[in-house]
Amino acid sequence: MGATVRGLFGLILAAAACGAPTGAKITVMTAADALALPRPAADHQLSYGDDPLQFGELRLPAGDGPYPVVIVIHGGCWLAEYDLGYISGFADALTGGGVATWSIEYRRVGDEGGGWPGTFADVAAATDYVSTLAAEFNLDLDRVAAVGHSAGGHLALWLAGRKWLDGEDPLRGEVPLPLNGVVALAGIPDLAAYSSPDGCGAAVPGLLDGDPSDVADRLQRGSPIAMVPFGITQTLVIGELDPIVPATQATSFAEAARQMGDTVEVIEIADAGHFELIDPVNPAFGIVQAAIQAALEPGWTE
Repeated sequence: MGATVRGLFGLILAAAACGAPTGAKITVMTAADALALPRPAADHQLSYGDDPLQFGELRLPAGDGPYPVVIVIHGGCWLAEYDLGYISGFADALTGGGVATWSIEYRRVGDEGGGWPGTFADVAAATDYVSTLAAEFNLDLDRVAAVGHSAGGHLALWLAGRKWLDGEDPLRGEVPLPLNGVVALAGIPDLAAYSSPDGCGAAVPGLLDGDPSDVADRLQRGSPIAMVPFGITQTLVIGELDPIVPATQATSFAEAARQMGDTVEVIEIADAGHFELIDPVNPAFGIVQAAIQAALEPGWTE
């Protein structure tokens, strides 16, 4: 990474260490809080495929462009019950900061065609569709980053690694869109370790259409920790008080990726839980926004 990016990360890490005063009572956001966040309308809703769930919301900043692009991927345990609505305010706030956002919807576990392989194929196709949108909306294909929250963080990291899939693998796509960087917010880079009978981890077998212990090939093609090195900037942001995704998801992945030669930053935000990371009015948003700006800049590539 260049000196400018390193300097920016220094500021981010310093800010992340600042928490509430000692003894202050901390109440983290719940899923209900996140689902109740404002949902501003997008500038455009555009289809990237024929299924009703294969669409994205495009938001454009002021000015004439060309605009850097942030691909926003929502979470919700990969389940059909949760759509991109809860993250629309986050995407809108990023656009207000000067970047185009392409917030994507995709088929999920419980949707016809969702899970394996449809969820992965949709996210790949939606991402590659940015190349089609670029000419009409003056998007800068030299400055593209993927950002995902929770299960969407898994998919954002997966996008960074799919270029290594076999050329005949339908999940790869014909011409994977190059990314400058990826930011995973409470992401899940290790599907096998996260799989559990309880909570969000119970959705992993549905995503893979099989227990992780029985589908080793799918883990190799769908779990980011099995796909490193990525050769692009990676930042994993976690909330100190996250009750849904343990910090070990980020720290173990970072260790594995670094051993393979990648540069990975892990930012732990004090007094934040799982959903504060996508709330535009929460102090955590400034830290997340700075990490995304860094991921858009030319950094290191393999």
